[in-house]
Amino acid sequence: MGPPFSQRFPALAPLRGGDLLSSADLSAEETLALLDLAAEFKRGSLHLDLSGKALGLIFTKASTRTRVSFSVAMGRLGGQVLDLNPSVTQVGRGEPVADTARVLSRYVDALAIRTFEQRELADYAHWASVPVINALTDLEHPCQALADLLTIRENFGDLRGLTLTYVGDGNNMAHSLMLSGALLGMHVRVACPEGFCPDPAVLDQARKLAGRAATISVLHEPVPAVRDAEVLYTDVWASMGQEQEQQQRLQAFAGFCVDEALLAEADPRAIVLHCLPAHRGEEISAGVIEGSASRVFDQAENRLHVQQALLAALLADPNTPCS
Repeated sequence: MGPPFSQRFPALAPLRGGDLLSSADLSAEETLALLDLAAEFKRGSLHLDLSGKALGLIFTKASTRTRVSFSVAMGRLGGQVLDLNPSVTQVGRGEPVADTARVLSRYVDALAIRTFEQRELADYAHWASVPVINALTDLEHPCQALADLLTIRENFGDLRGLTLTYVGDGNNMAHSLMLSGALLGMHVRVACPEGFCPDPAVLDQARKLAGRAATISVLHEPVPAVRDAEVLYTDVWASMGQEQEQQQRLQAFAGFCVDEALLAEADPRAIVLHCLPAHRGEEISAGVIEGSASRVFDQAENRLHVQQALLAALLADPNTPCS
């Protein structure tokens, strides 16, 4: 028997029983503590037993990495996962969120929800009496951002003062990177065409979080945006639900591909990240995603470790022993 969880990770105490709807729901101290815990899980140097706990997945959007990583993470902690697929439950037949959330709270210990509208996620959090986790909405993807931060820290150590350039659509991924980067003192640049900028309210929120410790900027030319950046990040140009805009977006994003020429403008130590799935030849070249700067598959693996850390923080009894 080792020391209790609360003693090993005191900074995570405020998270127990709470929700994670946005990257901004975490403080800088809590974010770093989650990364420390995730690193221990990754090394295999920490074991925590959450047997008897159950995680419900409500995924309206398709998923590979999020579904599998949450399922394996909960299994490694000794808990179980229930896939509450809307197509085979009353969730997909119009049952009110207020009813679904209150009933499921009687059965499971946490809910991970992947859906379109942030409002629906907030409604679940309002009515549920168990933790609700944002497993992706059109507004944010905080679990992915945690994995990204872990990957960056593995390569550079201290995050403060690093420059991350996100190249592409100012989407949910750009939002969470701006918010989490601002919390941790990282300079975040978003390079996007006119008309595809991040949500102004999220941009303002990120700048307020950054204060004087970091800069959060939006540029419309990729080369100046990536110059001397230590991290280059991209995502698909058409997210789920935007497939009908594919051809329009291909034209709008011409010149925004993270290819070898663009990578050459970054810091010589720069790493490249992509949250996947990737369209080689569109937002990223095959040479870059398969090249020496790519950390894309380390990043994908880290989804498992940060979600294991997050589940432990939300669900572990303070007196649960760590071994």
